Amino acid sequence: MHRETVVSSNIASIGYDPRSQTLEICFKKGRIYQYFDVPADVHRALRNASSHGKFLNQQIKGSYRYARV
Repeated sequence: MHRETVVSSNIASIGYDPRSQTLEICFKKGRIYQYFDVPADVHRALRNASSHGKFLNQQIKGSYRYARV
Protein backbone atom coordinates (compact mmCIF):
# COMPACT_ATOMS: atom_id res chain seq x y z
CA MET A 1 0.00 0.00 0.00
CA HIS A 2 1.32 3.43 -0.93
CA ARG A 3 1.72 5.73 2.09
CA GLU A 4 2.19 9.49 2.21
CA THR A 5 4.72 11.01 4.59
CA VAL A 6 3.16 13.32 7.16
CA VAL A 7 4.52 15.88 9.60
CA SER A 8 3.88 14.38 13.03
CA SER A 9 5.81 13.63 16.19
CA ASN A 10 4.67 9.97 16.20
CA ILE A 11 3.36 9.08 12.74
CA ALA A 12 5.73 8.67 9.79
CA SER A 13 3.22 7.97 7.02
CA ILE A 14 -0.43 7.26 6.25
CA GLY A 15 -1.84 5.03 3.52
CA TYR A 16 -5.36 4.19 2.41
CA ASP A 17 -6.93 1.61 0.12
CA PRO A 18 -10.40 2.83 -0.88
CA ARG A 19 -11.49 -0.56 -2.28
CA SER A 20 -11.06 -2.35 1.05
CA GLN A 21 -11.40 0.81 3.17
CA THR A 22 -8.15 -0.07 4.92
CA LEU A 23 -6.19 2.70 6.61
CA GLU A 24 -2.50 2.01 7.22
CA ILE A 25 -0.46 3.95 9.76
CA CYS A 26 3.31 3.65 9.95
CA PHE A 27 4.74 5.03 13.17
CA LYS A 28 8.19 6.57 13.44
CA LYS A 29 9.37 3.67 15.60
CA GLY A 30 8.62 1.32 12.70
CA ARG A 31 5.37 -0.28 13.80
CA ILE A 32 2.65 -0.51 11.16
CA TYR A 33 -1.05 -0.88 11.92
CA GLN A 34 -3.97 -1.40 9.59
CA TYR A 35 -7.45 -0.18 10.53
CA PHE A 36 -10.37 -1.81 8.72
CA ASP A 37 -13.67 -0.48 7.33
CA VAL A 38 -12.54 3.14 7.64
CA PRO A 39 -14.65 5.40 5.38
CA ALA A 40 -12.84 7.59 2.86
CA ASP A 41 -14.06 10.77 4.58
CA VAL A 42 -12.40 9.69 7.84
CA HIS A 43 -9.14 9.11 5.95
CA ARG A 44 -9.41 12.58 4.37
CA ALA A 45 -10.10 14.14 7.76
CA LEU A 46 -7.03 12.41 9.21
CA ARG A 47 -4.83 13.64 6.35
CA ASN A 48 -6.12 17.20 6.80
CA ALA A 49 -6.02 17.25 10.60
CA SER A 50 -3.75 19.79 12.27
CA SER A 51 -2.62 16.98 14.61
CA HIS A 52 -2.58 13.53 13.01
CA GLY A 53 -1.81 11.80 16.31
CA LYS A 54 -4.64 13.54 18.15
CA PHE A 55 -7.11 12.69 15.38
CA LEU A 56 -5.95 9.06 15.37
CA ASN A 57 -6.38 8.79 19.13
CA GLN A 58 -9.77 10.52 19.25
CA GLN A 59 -11.47 9.36 16.05
CA ILE A 60 -9.92 6.07 14.93
CA LYS A 61 -8.48 4.10 17.84
CA GLY A 62 -11.27 2.26 19.59
CA SER A 63 -13.67 2.86 16.68
CA TYR A 64 -12.29 0.49 14.04
CA ARG A 65 -10.92 -3.04 14.01
CA TYR A 66 -7.16 -3.12 13.56
CA ALA A 67 -4.17 -5.41 13.24
CA ARG A 68 -0.46 -4.90 13.60
CA VAL A 69 1.31 -5.72 10.34
